[in-house]
Amino acid sequence: MNISKSEITKETSLKPSRRSLPCLAQSYAYSKSLSQSTSLFQSTESDSQAPTSITLISADKAEQVNTEENKNDSVLKCSFADLSDFCLALGKDKDYTDESEHATYDRSRLINDFVIKDKSEFKTKLSKNDMNYIASSGPLFKDGKKRIDYILVYRKTNIQYDRRNTFEKNLRAEGLMLEKEPAIASPDIMFIKIHIPWDTLCKYAERLNIRMPFRKKCYYTDRRSKSMGRVQSYFRRIKNWMAQNPMVLDKSAFPNLGESDCYTGPFSRARIHHFIINNKDTFFSNATRSRIVYHMLERTKYENGISKVGIRKLINNGSYIAAFPPHEGAYKSSQPIKTHGPQNNRHLLYERWARWGMWYKHQPLDLIRLYFGEKIGLYFAWLGWYTGMLIPAAAVGLCVFFYGLVTMNKSQVSQEICKATEVFMCPLCDKNCSLQRLNDSCIYAKVTYLFDNGGTVFFAIFMAIWATVFLEFWKRRRSILTYTWDLTEWEEEEETLRPQFETKYYKMEVINPITGKPEPHQPSSDKITRLLVSVSGIFFMISLVITAVFGVVVYRLVVMEQFASFKWNFIKQHWQFATSAAAVCINFIIIMLLNLAYEKIAYHLTNLEYPRTESEWENSFALKMFLFQFVNLNSSIFYIAFFLGRFVGRPGKYNKLFDRWRLEECHPSGCLIDLCLQMSVIMFLKQIWNNFMELGYPLIQNWWSRHKIKRGIQDASIPQWENDWNLQPMNIHGLMEEYLEMVLQFGFTTIFVAAFPLAPLLALLNNIIEIRLDAYKFVTQWRRPLPARATDIGIWLGILEGIGILAVITNAFVIAITSDYIPRFVYEYKYGPCANHGKPNENCLTGYVNNSLSFFDLSELGMGKSGYCRYRDYRGPPWSSKPYEFTLQYWHILAARLAFIIVFEHLVFGIKSFIAYLIPDVPKGLYDRIRREKYLVQEMMYEAELEHLQQQRRKSGQPVHHEWP
Repeated sequence: MNISKSEITKETSLKPSRRSLPCLAQSYAYSKSLSQSTSLFQSTESDSQAPTSITLISADKAEQVNTEENKNDSVLKCSFADLSDFCLALGKDKDYTDESEHATYDRSRLINDFVIKDKSEFKTKLSKNDMNYIASSGPLFKDGKKRIDYILVYRKTNIQYDRRNTFEKNLRAEGLMLEKEPAIASPDIMFIKIHIPWDTLCKYAERLNIRMPFRKKCYYTDRRSKSMGRVQSYFRRIKNWMAQNPMVLDKSAFPNLGESDCYTGPFSRARIHHFIINNKDTFFSNATRSRIVYHMLERTKYENGISKVGIRKLINNGSYIAAFPPHEGAYKSSQPIKTHGPQNNRHLLYERWARWGMWYKHQPLDLIRLYFGEKIGLYFAWLGWYTGMLIPAAAVGLCVFFYGLVTMNKSQVSQEICKATEVFMCPLCDKNCSLQRLNDSCIYAKVTYLFDNGGTVFFAIFMAIWATVFLEFWKRRRSILTYTWDLTEWEEEEETLRPQFETKYYKMEVINPITGKPEPHQPSSDKITRLLVSVSGIFFMISLVITAVFGVVVYRLVVMEQFASFKWNFIKQHWQFATSAAAVCINFIIIMLLNLAYEKIAYHLTNLEYPRTESEWENSFALKMFLFQFVNLNSSIFYIAFFLGRFVGRPGKYNKLFDRWRLEECHPSGCLIDLCLQMSVIMFLKQIWNNFMELGYPLIQNWWSRHKIKRGIQDASIPQWENDWNLQPMNIHGLMEEYLEMVLQFGFTTIFVAAFPLAPLLALLNNIIEIRLDAYKFVTQWRRPLPARATDIGIWLGILEGIGILAVITNAFVIAITSDYIPRFVYEYKYGPCANHGKPNENCLTGYVNNSLSFFDLSELGMGKSGYCRYRDYRGPPWSSKPYEFTLQYWHILAARLAFIIVFEHLVFGIKSFIAYLIPDVPKGLYDRIRREKYLVQEMMYEAELEHLQQQRRKSGQPVHHEWP
């Protein structure tokens, strides 16, 4: 059923109830001002009408309709697609106020506020809507009327034509329209174009509970306080200044950026009269049409049998080779966008978002959501928010680094190490190592001070608080986006079951407590068994990672003797650095090789669990991939931070692995330099590799595809669906790899940030490139992904919160154990010159290096040498009563380390919890507004149902009542 505007205006208006008077009064005002605009698009009475045909009424007719509406208080009908920008223009910047039921409303003032004063403005706006309506229609069937909603691709030489024929026959039986067309460049390729008619759309939209618009939102303002007026004036000035910010997008370049600002409800064919349908071709968006078609493709049989269902299985068995929604057109145009406007939404996204020249601009999130769906829109919203929040973290980290750089030459520890020309360190290996002067470590000591100085503790606390603020404010940002994108009422219960789950457990049904309908059910015993097998596989892969790290450790022990006797003098002098660098590179290669195996194993383990819905499948798969790659990336870093040089023993009594290889010691300047090297190399190489695989590899593949086309055919015009076929498909795991890359980076940025303050800066620079790289990839290099819906980023939010908690613990241990902060602190206040109130101008760390080194008698080595060498530890000298035993200072430092860990963790966790308590997930104003709108929706449904009942009574000649009988 399709209600035209002319039919609405002929009906006598209802007498509104007092409880819904504000909204209906504004609806009357909107209907008066929209009388011309809503009549511009004729209703399509048949599916064969071209979607781009627009019929304009004459000025006389428009005036006549307008006059008629002045006599009749008709209820507003606002188009969701055709008039979205115009509705937004009327409704924007209106303040929302909840009024009492018994308040008095000035009806004339409401009407006058919304009368269009400038008709030329309206014509300009309308012309933009016309352009957007035509451009967004996308590719069509051969008749030039039916829109292509989905594309299937198969090879003519494939012999499984029986399955295809059965599948296509069943699709037609479900109500879809199919059209075949051979490829131009490759005669073996056949395309099947799919169009979903209006009746089928309505049927499946009702099944899937898709929310559609039925009334314009109300923004009513009665009285304001003077203080609120001043506050709003202040914010208005800030908003005007922000409009001049070069990073802000030019809204005039996005004519269809805004939402329709209409109330929505689950679509129902029985209540189709409630919804605003001015044009059948634009009532359902392209994204909604594609989702419905994909839902049908996933649940259509191709053979007899319960499990013989779905396009995925047909692609896996080779019946089809691809299935995707088409792009709306080319992303480039020979005519400039400033003078001729965008050709389609894809062209607009490329020009205003995906080009590298737009790197400093904000992202057009509404347009991204409109074209790619809410799920991808939320990913880019989160990525942009994360990148913006990295700016203060990078600035503070850079300040900490520069503080160390400025005070590096003033450091008492570095000065003492650089002046220690007569202090000899004990050999760091058994065979080829000789005594080393302490001042040879002068450069390493200065570099270590850059990352281990007075600002390290402050920066670790700052980053722990930053992680909490980032996540809490993202929750608020997400709530605003879900409200703006009409996802507030979209619940997980509306998500359909996976076909694999349905076919596996179709014989075991239970009643869904939400819907009251029977659905397949997985028995608890079967679920637990499958989970145990999956968990066993996870632990096996984690043990494999630990084995690989152990192999790298053994490599370090074996080659350090070789590097110490290397022929090249540079390697021989810096053999510890060469050993660490070579081990880092080998470890990175192992990481990348193991990642390939992890992905396949995680995929099979997740399928083995038979998750109920797609979101459950994605969350399970994402958790496995995160655990695998997190352990893979960070296991070697944990080894260096907490185990390297901790259990080596002492000269003359070193601990050996398998009684053969002496355990590796830290550099004389400390272990922190090894940790910084490991983190910087892995982070840098990982980001370069990821960027190449995300953009470089698809570019090479697409270039080769275009090269083959140009070589095979010269002058023919390639249709849009064939160009899309030559692009690379989106990763089969969706956004998992995109999120995984950023979440692992978040771990690098927070977990060991005390050892590497420049990590936030590197992450910021990478993310600025990553946003445009992902945008360019989605718009130009990938086929259009299926527009999916989501209300949040899924399990990744919980993983990020877990990383934030782990970051507090690891940073506490890095400061207490890996760095020399606690030994310096204990010496400064217990054993140094300041402990006994020394000279006023004397540095409290004077003599710290000599105090931190123990003595060893070289004659005990049996090398024919006499004298003493020094090593890093707190043990008694050879001439003491208890030689080589731990001194009292060692136990003082150990107690201080444990106390610092406890105090640091409790302090930071307390601050994090307090901040999380202060920042609500949903802004108070938004929370009240959502509740208010739920109330108004009920009132509007009441009024709409009453109006429909009165229309039915008029048609049957029964008396009309203004209220319910």
